[in-house]
Amino acid sequence: MTAVVIDGRAFAADLRTRIATLAAEFEAKAGRKAGLAVVLVGEDPASQVYVRSKGKSTIEAGMASFEHKLPADTDQATLLALVEQLNADPAVDGILVQLPLPRHIDEQTVIATINPDKDVDGFHVTNAGRLAVGQPGYVPCTPLGCLMLLKDKLGDLAGLDAVVIGRSNIVGKPMAQLLLAESCTVTVAHSKTKDLPDVVRRADIVVAAVGRPEMVKGDWIKPGATVIDVGINRVPAATEGKTRLVGDVDYAGAAEVAGAITPVPGGVGPMTIAVLLRNTLVAAWRNAGLNLPADAI
Repeated sequence: MTAVVIDGRAFAADLRTRIATLAAEFEAKAGRKAGLAVVLVGEDPASQVYVRSKGKSTIEAGMASFEHKLPADTDQATLLALVEQLNADPAVDGILVQLPLPRHIDEQTVIATINPDKDVDGFHVTNAGRLAVGQPGYVPCTPLGCLMLLKDKLGDLAGLDAVVIGRSNIVGKPMAQLLLAESCTVTVAHSKTKDLPDVVRRADIVVAAVGRPEMVKGDWIKPGATVIDVGINRVPAATEGKTRLVGDVDYAGAAEVAGAITPVPGGVGPMTIAVLLRNTLVAAWRNAGLNLPADAI
């Protein structure tokens, strides 16, 4: 068996096309563009790349991008004041504070200050609670992107056994909640799980989000299972001094057993910014008191 490759790039491109169409429709109805504000504190190279990419993607989708770049020594009070300013700005529908923040700033305090109805990252405790009890809110972008790929591939997920490896607030926990909402039987596995390979072998769906290169081996996978690999890890390449990207799953081994699998890169990664744009557009329609067409995005 050779697994079907789940093409996250193609799905994300289609999602962005639909977002652009609805962004133009929103602008016509509301008289303004949907707006995303991104706040970057400091000069972390990876964060700078992410912020540039998010800004470019927002503009390409026909939405307004508001970038706020603050020096690394910015104090917490100044950052919180900026967040409050963005909360009150009617042109801003979504607020994203790029993580990680400098050590002298408490991330949870900053996240808690964002208006939950503008929290398009889905990290606010109010949105976590809404997800847990099945109320409308904003879901972290990566797990929601994973769910979109799963439903596109498998259709109805009800009754399937799912194992989520990893229990972070950003991926693992919300992923488990999303799968529960789809009526899957869900196990959340982690570093303390006993007999992890045996736990994974029971699963029809495996979502690996543990941050350890190629930890999940091919012989852990149930034949025909669908594997979603969230991991992005840099490891040494065959050429000296070079690196390559790998996931949390041993792709070569798993692809021989699984029914479908996401590659790294090109699987889950492209979905994250696409879903961020999706969340921002949903927020814009809600904030403007407009009804977004059902199941449009």
